[in-house]
Amino acid sequence: MTPNPSSLPLSSDHTAIIRWLAFMAIMVALMVVIGGVTRLTGSGLSMVEWRPIMGTLPPLSGDEWQRVFTLYQASPEFQEINSDMDMAGFKWIFFWEYFHRLWGRLLGFCFFIPLVYFWLRGRIPAGYKLPLVGLLFLGGFQGVVGWWMVTSGLVDDPTVSQYRLASHLSVALIIFSGLIWTAANLAYGHTRWPKGHNLATLLLVAITILAGAFVAGMDAGLLYNEYPLMGDGLVPYEYGEEGVWDAFENPASAQFHHRWLAVLAVIAVIGVVAKLYRQGHRHLAMMLGAIIFLQFALGLITLLLGVPVWAGAMHQTGAVALLAATLLSVHRLSR
Repeated sequence: MTPNPSSLPLSSDHTAIIRWLAFMAIMVALMVVIGGVTRLTGSGLSMVEWRPIMGTLPPLSGDEWQRVFTLYQASPEFQEINSDMDMAGFKWIFFWEYFHRLWGRLLGFCFFIPLVYFWLRGRIPAGYKLPLVGLLFLGGFQGVVGWWMVTSGLVDDPTVSQYRLASHLSVALIIFSGLIWTAANLAYGHTRWPKGHNLATLLLVAITILAGAFVAGMDAGLLYNEYPLMGDGLVPYEYGEEGVWDAFENPASAQFHHRWLAVLAVIAVIGVVAKLYRQGHRHLAMMLGAIIFLQFALGLITLLLGVPVWAGAMHQTGAVALLAATLLSVHRLSR
């Protein structure tokens, strides 16, 4: 009889890599939250240059601050929205975008250096080199996608494209999911690819989060700050006005879809919770159940209060926590 891999003691190499991947997943989660705060504070277009190496350091002199502020003053956002902003206000929004980019560089460093160390010491288990290298390249690609997103708001239109914002978040979620799944494989053994209700639940959670990106990209959370109605009914009167692309270009429709996708996600996740409980995974079931209801409550609070920064940041944190808990649950059920 072949022993269950999850019942065998982990080697020191497995344990070290699992801890490293878990640490990286936390860093990526924080990156997503910092990006959300950057968006909520209107800071994302404050840095109009992409300087992958020199941009590691912030402005260190008055002349350098004036130089970057002058560049920002030539941008559509300053000219159309923030024309009365002074240097103090600029430094505040500059901080969040700089911190976001700096965290991305730190994240890359914390992944690359240990990867090289484990590789040279021969400590990476068989079958894991290619997935880890793939995650490294995805991280580098994410930096390119981030700048591609920013450039959409530097010419003519003072807002970033909601499509590019969703793309940027998508890559982050793929990286995050890859880290979680790889760590779970190392800790508990390889699992079958999820299918049926488990796969549908995982996809629904991910799609709901991406729908939130379109809400954020069009500031749709500032509309219809009531629940469950949107105006005089469940469906906003603007629904369908943008034709074929209405779901992605109509703020009212984007909020409507995010609302009801969230309801479907809650129902689907409850089904996963029930399966976990029946199979004896009670702690995981309670964790997933608590996270899904807390996340739904945070969504309501964020909407009803008109998307204050603190609520929006907590809602984005909850989204990442929900994705992680769903991934671990589906991994457990698919073994």
